[in-house]
Amino acid sequence: MLLCVVDVDKSTEASRLECPDAFRVAKTMNYRIFVGHTEIHDCGMPCNISDDAYFREDHRQFARYMIGITAIVCLISSLFTVATFLVDMSRFRYPQRPIIFISGCYCVVAIAYIVGFAIGNQIACSDPFPPSASEDEVAELDSVRSRLVVTQRTQKEGCTIVFMMLYFFSMASWLWWVVLTVTWFLSAGMKWGNEAIERNAHYFHLVAWTIPAVKTIVLLAFGQIDGDPLAGVCVAGGSDILWLRALVLLPLCVYLGVGTCFLLAGFVALCRIRTAMKHDGTRVDKLERLMVRIGIYSVLYMVPASVVIACYFYEQSLRTHWSYDWYSVYAGVASSRSNSVPDFAVFMIKYLMALIVGIMSGFWIWSGKTLSSWQRFFCIVLCRRSQPSAI
Repeated sequence: MLLCVVDVDKSTEASRLECPDAFRVAKTMNYRIFVGHTEIHDCGMPCNISDDAYFREDHRQFARYMIGITAIVCLISSLFTVATFLVDMSRFRYPQRPIIFISGCYCVVAIAYIVGFAIGNQIACSDPFPPSASEDEVAELDSVRSRLVVTQRTQKEGCTIVFMMLYFFSMASWLWWVVLTVTWFLSAGMKWGNEAIERNAHYFHLVAWTIPAVKTIVLLAFGQIDGDPLAGVCVAGGSDILWLRALVLLPLCVYLGVGTCFLLAGFVALCRIRTAMKHDGTRVDKLERLMVRIGIYSVLYMVPASVVIACYFYEQSLRTHWSYDWYSVYAGVASSRSNSVPDFAVFMIKYLMALIVGIMSGFWIWSGKTLSSWQRFFCIVLCRRSQPSAI
């Protein structure tokens, strides 16, 4: 889609852009929207289906059910992976152990999306005035028939909780994937044994949990939380594009780049080991199976992760155009730009790829060993129940 962009003096633009009456909010809420690069205070984006700034009603209904169903599948897959680990912990030693933490993170991410699916837009949308608003504010807003607006900041507890679940654990899952590639490299390239890697496990936990916690605290402190009516959840950088770039897009690019480097280094080391073993006449069947599993798992993770990053690039590069064209329609401002709206398919791909990463995290346990582990577990449970109790 080609966009014809006209340069507008920011000071002139800021002086003439005002919030449409229908989307004015109480001053105590401290809401704001960005139209182009201009910030308009005491204003919110529309959240009613009939007023949706970007998507049609059938889009939102389809997205709600598709995201909800995918989140349920993701939760089942992740829970099964974690349960398999609890049934046979000795099987999942380092370097495979981070897969369990990835699955655990996606359990929480899936629950956050399921909550958004179950309760609709109760947390992603808000009234234009808080319960503590004065009678004068309520009367003023009622006089212009204010409508529901997209939730912002931390004033709504449900929105804040869902945001913390979604952002913290999604970022932690990416870091655990980086840790997974590091441990594979240490095992294959540096010849570290399981015990040597486990002795440094506390450093992995420190990195994987602390960095997302710090970023979450920063976003909460600055109130950079926004509702997402399409998914029914609350996300980071939903209105301010700079925060989206700084604490969502940039970290994901760094994590993917670092993890890919360690993964490639580990593969090179495994290839050298395989060549040396074949030269010595040693069987390489087990090593080749390991390389195939690592390769498939890496592709199943990296491809969806790369697609998610590409969708974020699309969103951050065009959001200013979408917001300005929306404002020109609602406020009657003459615009020489084309009427640009987001591509619904790109947003759906972003949600689905983010959850498919969680579904694919269970790939590692799809083997005969998993079946044997569960058979032993049920045998132990049934044998205990069949024993007569002592009198």
